[in-house]
Amino acid sequence: MDMIAERGLEKLTMAALGREVGMSSGHLLYYFHSKDELLLRTLEWSEGRLGAERARLLTRDAPARERLDAFVDLYVPDGHRDPHWTLWLEVWNRSQNADEDARERQVAIEGAWHRDLVALLAEGISRGEFRAVDPDRFAARLRSLLDGFSIHVAIGLRGTDRAHVLGHVKEFLDESLGRPGHAHP
Repeated sequence: MDMIAERGLEKLTMAALGREVGMSSGHLLYYFHSKDELLLRTLEWSEGRLGAERARLLTRDAPARERLDAFVDLYVPDGHRDPHWTLWLEVWNRSQNADEDARERQVAIEGAWHRDLVALLAEGISRGEFRAVDPDRFAARLRSLLDGFSIHVAIGLRGTDRAHVLGHVKEFLDESLGRPGHAHP
């Protein structure tokens, strides 16, 4: 992740990574078998860290909307070339030719975000904080919106910086989940 953050994926070769960690590229290939596997394992490691942070944010004692905003904040990249999102984009790109095991592992990562979001939405609805929506369907739509915006932030598309995206998402959530007659700050 440090190399991706510093130099980008285009300079991440097995030889360069081997030099960085004091191993030969052959040794890395012995452990990871391919660059695709190395990238997916790195993504799983990074997602494990994000999953722990997500769990901490979602289980704290706060209104559901505050925790939903924290979820969105964690989801959206920090900016252009965010290393976690750079890695995601590369794994998605390579998944066109991935084997079934790699695809299942990607589904597991996506599923963890989805399940946490569905649970948070269901809780907010049951407490009367959110308008009644189908939590599973709403989560699928919200994640698609977040993915689209996040890709724009990660690639540095002009006019879609992080603050702009967070504003759009807040407005969408206010309009979609706000209870009639109740304004969200």
